[in-house]
Amino acid sequence: MNEQLVIRLGTEPTDPIYWIVWSLAEQEIIASGELPDAPALASLSERAGNRPVIALVPTSDVSLRWVTLPAKAGRKALAAIPYMLEEDISGEIEAQFFALGQKQDDQQQVAVVEKARIEQWLQVIRDAGLRCGKLIPDILALPQQDQEWSVLQLGNQFLLRQDEWKGMQGESDWMLPAVSHFVSQQEDALTIANYSDIELPELDNVTVAPQQLEMPMQILAKEALTTPFNLLQGDYKPKKESSGVWKKWRTAAILAGIAVTASLVDKAVTLNQLQAEEEQVWTDIQQNFKTAFPEVRRVTKATIQPLMRQKMKELEDKSGGSASMLLMLSQLSEAFESSNIKPQSMRFNSQRAEMRLQAVASSFEALQKFSQMAEQQGFTVQQGAVNNRDTEVVGSITIRS
Repeated sequence: MNEQLVIRLGTEPTDPIYWIVWSLAEQEIIASGELPDAPALASLSERAGNRPVIALVPTSDVSLRWVTLPAKAGRKALAAIPYMLEEDISGEIEAQFFALGQKQDDQQQVAVVEKARIEQWLQVIRDAGLRCGKLIPDILALPQQDQEWSVLQLGNQFLLRQDEWKGMQGESDWMLPAVSHFVSQQEDALTIANYSDIELPELDNVTVAPQQLEMPMQILAKEALTTPFNLLQGDYKPKKESSGVWKKWRTAAILAGIAVTASLVDKAVTLNQLQAEEEQVWTDIQQNFKTAFPEVRRVTKATIQPLMRQKMKELEDKSGGSASMLLMLSQLSEAFESSNIKPQSMRFNSQRAEMRLQAVASSFEALQKFSQMAEQQGFTVQQGAVNNRDTEVVGSITIRS
């Protein structure tokens, strides 16, 4: 997983959504932006590349608490946590979801959120054609050091992290006075790491430490990738999808089975007593071959082996076993022509059947069109950094056979 899509949802579907595609390998921003509302989230489905996204949610909708557990607490004590917090929570306990964080001695981190709210967030993500692998209260994606607060402004939202399991989030116009109030209650000197260019109130016992200015979603994305906590637990834990390895090699497995079965047919033909079994085996071969290659309408005993060798060769070429640069360029010619992108530099690795391009295009959409057409030809395409240059864009593309 070289790239990760991170989104920040709002409390309501009508709230704006912030997003970023972060390159783990290059440690740089691939793309980022802001969407007007939840329905617009569907425009990011291609950027996710079928990978689960990381979603940040407003901390104002999540209550972060510490619960003191009995000594040597077991599963029964953990199951009783909702009732330990019953007096501190408004609303019915049955309507709340309790997610567990880390345990320190007899202190247990607990995040409380309404089930209806978490289901709403997950539904918004599903409606956009995305899968969520991690759901995190947004203040937990702020960098945090011991004895130091962290603040960040994201649009009109202000995030404050006070320690590893405490913080606030809300609109800037009321959060700034709230910060002043909480700071005034601190007896000891306090350092606040400021990750935005917003001016904080000047207070006697506070030292403001300006941090290197980066895009707010860049800061949140980097921290979200390393944050161990995930709201998606219990009934909301993401289900593991079946491995794509079998899907990728299913056709090869069918062909291998056909090869073995066809060999048995050749031997069975010479034995009169196996004629009945031979006919049954032949029926199975036809059914299996048509399952793997429905476009082949007619299969005979005379053509089965040549056809099988041809299909095995095609599969080998697609998997990179004997791919060549000229063959790849030939197969990509239509993608180059239709998207009108122009390679500036090109490197080919024959052992990995991999081609790396530095290409110029008229727009980001042209690069996307090229990638889509290449993938339709059976290639795996990974798009790297994209930069603007005058009226054109320059992007790096990796193509694997």
